[in-house]
Amino acid sequence: GILEKVRLCLIKKLLPHLKDRRRYHEEFASSTSFHGVHNIVHSQSKARRALWLLIVTGCFAIVIWQICSRFIYYFSWPTTTTVVVQYVENIKFPAVTFCNLNRFQAHAVSNLKVIFLIWNIVSAILQKFAMEDKYSRELNDFLLGNQNFSIKEFTRKNGFYLNSSTLLECDFFGKPCYPQDFEHIFTEYGNCFTFNHNDLSARRVSLSGRGLHLLFDVQQDKFTDEPTLGYTDTGITFVIHSPQEIPRFDGLGLLSPVGTHAQVAIRQLKSIIQEYPWGECKPDIKLQYHKIYSTNGCLLECKARYIQDWCGCLPFILPGNGTECDLLKFFKCVYPAVYDIEIKGLCTVGTHNSTCPAPCEQTDYPTTVTYSNFGGEKAIKYFSTKLKKSPEYIRQNLVRIEIKYHDLSYKITQQQKALTISELLSEVGGQLGLFCGASMITIIELLEYIFTNFCWMCIFLLLKAPEMPQWNNPSQNQPTHKEKKRGIQEC
Repeated sequence: GILEKVRLCLIKKLLPHLKDRRRYHEEFASSTSFHGVHNIVHSQSKARRALWLLIVTGCFAIVIWQICSRFIYYFSWPTTTTVVVQYVENIKFPAVTFCNLNRFQAHAVSNLKVIFLIWNIVSAILQKFAMEDKYSRELNDFLLGNQNFSIKEFTRKNGFYLNSSTLLECDFFGKPCYPQDFEHIFTEYGNCFTFNHNDLSARRVSLSGRGLHLLFDVQQDKFTDEPTLGYTDTGITFVIHSPQEIPRFDGLGLLSPVGTHAQVAIRQLKSIIQEYPWGECKPDIKLQYHKIYSTNGCLLECKARYIQDWCGCLPFILPGNGTECDLLKFFKCVYPAVYDIEIKGLCTVGTHNSTCPAPCEQTDYPTTVTYSNFGGEKAIKYFSTKLKKSPEYIRQNLVRIEIKYHDLSYKITQQQKALTISELLSEVGGQLGLFCGASMITIIELLEYIFTNFCWMCIFLLLKAPEMPQWNNPSQNQPTHKEKKRGIQEC
């Protein structure tokens, strides 16, 4: 009963007559903005109709091919790189971190080799160090006998220091600077000092060729190195970096040996990287102990988290507020933990799925360094009289460094999407308009036409469905006695 009522309703109201359906198809072919369709329907000649059918089908196939190729290209996440050079009236000066290549004073080191081994174990957190087995016993005996020994305080007191005797001259853009303008920081070179650090207001220069001028005295007679452990150089190493970032040496520092005058010309390079999947950066990553994100800062914080979880302490050269590790924990827990972190790849750098992906924005300072011998004969005599040192001492201890901008400009290297959503829609619309004369209105017309025919097809299939047997009412399924008798009489 219900199915029959539905059938009657569909026949009377929803399913139009065959003539009405044909009239609808003809009206759609005549009125649609899809070019060429009306020529197929209204052409009297069969040859002309076949020709137009072939043309419309071919153009539609080309459109589908072009649109598919555009979508495939878009989902390959292509990028382009643009380089823009921007000239300005003044430009921010970067931070510069200076370290002495000799880490400890000679008079303070009672057991020279052990101290350097201890520092190698500490600095292995920043740069991998392989310790030979022949030093293990000597080192272990020292640690057991000096459990209260603090390599941090020892390095701070007896490492490289910056005062009026080591910083002989300092000038920034015509104004004098002093040792208190430098901030102390621990690196793999021990005590290091940063000029123009983040806590100060940004220094700017308004003229190229002028910047920071320094004259160092490395004082070789007060400092020492250990050639058997690889410390063979004498001079100053420095890194130019953004004031918001921590310095990263790792073999990337610039070296200025004693007796030389280094002139460093820098440029500012800003790199902008797209986020995944176009690029490799993740804009939502924030660091806990650094104001801006950098891969080096992220790597150090990652190592700090693992070491603090495994060893219950935190090395002093890593960022954080945990309990400082003593020497025994450095030797027995921290050093093996760093090895496990590197072997297992727990702190990785680079791609978007790594622990520390590339930063979305980064400022680098490409440098050009030229060297000359420090001072002529008159200059050597002048400094010899001024410092009351011999000319040989001047040549073996003094280092002059000049850091300046090459020009007042910065270069922006920006990674951009090669195809945006708006450009994709424009190209799809252009292909539709070129080959079919179609637009968004045409697409809606086609969708309406397809939807209407789909509904008619569903109604037609529903009307053709067989009647549902009524199994639940046996009195309706079986004929009564009177109906049987009437059937017999009719027969």
